Amino acid sequence: TALITIYNKVPWDYIPVGDNVYGKVLDGIAQEVDIETGEVLFEWHSLEHVGLEESYTKPYDYFHINSIEVYDQDHLLISSRTTSTVYKVDRKTGEVVWRLGGKNSDFEMGQGTRTTFQHDARRHPDGTITIFDNGNVNRVEQSRGIAVEVDEDAMIASLAREYTHPDKVLSATQGSVQVLPNGNVLVGWGSAPLFSEFDHDGELIFSAAFPTESETYRAFRFPWSGQPTDNPAIVAELGADDEVTIYASWNGATEVATWQVLAGAGPDSLEPLASAPRKGFETVITLRTTEPYIGLKATNGSDRVLGTTRTIKLEDSA
Repeated sequence: TALITIYNKVPWDYIPVGDNVYGKVLDGIAQEVDIETGEVLFEWHSLEHVGLEESYTKPYDYFHINSIEVYDQDHLLISSRTTSTVYKVDRKTGEVVWRLGGKNSDFEMGQGTRTTFQHDARRHPDGTITIFDNGNVNRVEQSRGIAVEVDEDAMIASLAREYTHPDKVLSATQGSVQVLPNGNVLVGWGSAPLFSEFDHDGELIFSAAFPTESETYRAFRFPWSGQPTDNPAIVAELGADDEVTIYASWNGATEVATWQVLAGAGPDSLEPLASAPRKGFETVITLRTTEPYIGLKATNGSDRVLGTTRTIKLEDSA
């Protein structure tokens, strides 16, 4: 199934927040949909369960749903930016089981656990909930990623870990926190054009910035295998004393471990001559041969051939 966030503009009475104007409001909707059939299995409306008075903003975008997470088999976790609240919702009835943060928090909020205009609330196997806390940009110096321990018996929320950038990055909108398989954490800084990885305890391992004022709603790190449809590229220069310098590259290929050099008297009679480990985007290989034709094979760590270059004839450039 797929979990989908929806914004639906509907007529609404603003009286609960003291504005005697009949206008429009955005209803925050969470849907669970069967991907194969398109059937809506569950639908939740913020206006049916969360009052306008919980919001910290003007009524129109009073809820601003920005993440849905499976909490357990019977519940969902829903984040609302403009109520600064994370809601645990019954997956069958739609009832709000509890509120974490905001004006009507059901938890005693420990130091550092309150968020403002947050994004990307996720529950993890150890029971912690990670959240990207944008913060009120008019009141705080920086945004942060946090991990919160939630005691549902004592109804106490405690700060387990905090992830902040040494440059005090402040992100007005968007943002994400991804826990990686090794326990590290990747933080996407939303409207600030950065993404950073921290170790489990919050020490910054690396941080990268986009070259322009780009924004990322969320940032993720996953294993990725690039397998281009074109062939590897080869360029060669013939020097003095039969020395040949070969330039090997394959744009987009991520699995290449070794370049195998082939040489022969004719384009159809190439035999292995040497090999060299891949080094970055372009690998430079220097060797000696009297054979007039050369080519390359790209192999992976198991010596499986991934691709073969065209065969080229060496021209004396000495």
